[in-house]
Amino acid sequence: MKSLTHNSNDHLPKTGQYWRVVKTIVWKDLNIEIRQKTLVSALLIFSFMVTLIFTFALELDKSTRENVAIGVLWVTFVFSSTLGLNQTFAYEKDRGSLEGMLLSPIDYTAIFIGKFISTYIFVVIVEIIVIPMFYILYGIPLFSPVFLLIVLLGSFGYTLVGTLLATIAMRTRAREIMLPILLFPVSMPIVIAAVQCSNAIISGANWGQFSSAFNIVVVYDIIFLGVAIMTFDYLIQE
Repeated sequence: MKSLTHNSNDHLPKTGQYWRVVKTIVWKDLNIEIRQKTLVSALLIFSFMVTLIFTFALELDKSTRENVAIGVLWVTFVFSSTLGLNQTFAYEKDRGSLEGMLLSPIDYTAIFIGKFISTYIFVVIVEIIVIPMFYILYGIPLFSPVFLLIVLLGSFGYTLVGTLLATIAMRTRAREIMLPILLFPVSMPIVIAAVQCSNAIISGANWGQFSSAFNIVVVYDIIFLGVAIMTFDYLIQE
């Protein structure tokens, strides 16, 4: 009798087949969202609420508002992304389809990459809408290519770690509570570095003043991409 133990080296040897699995998972998630329109709508409403609450709560002069605007922006990004990450495996877990995916002769990392890409797409869509809204409310130019790059890189790392930890949280009864507890401490380095970079860019600092923080963001992304690929097989089976 063949062992049911998964061995990624025995399955899916062809790169083309691997990426077809990734594309299928991404397309499935996008199709579900296009039909139901629940996740992105919820993230946008949450982001608008957080932004408006901070806007009216901080009755500050113009210079002070400019100093806190980047912090408010990243708080919005982090909280809305966490809300989206809670739903990463919710559809498969609630409908019992995750077990079917795990029994399929595919490399489990293809599941991770597919779920990460689809979640990252949803997060970026929300950011594309929120950034112009911040420009309108705060009057701060947020369309610098370097600033947009750090937003994409910061969100990349945060979503990457969140997708990995969502595989742990989904096994618990209180996954909505467990994910933030696991995610926030691990993601603090990239969030702090991204905020520092963003503040420096908006204030017109030169490259040398925020290069260290920028490097932290890039290194964090690379390290946790490797960690996620190496550990996902183990985490998804636990």
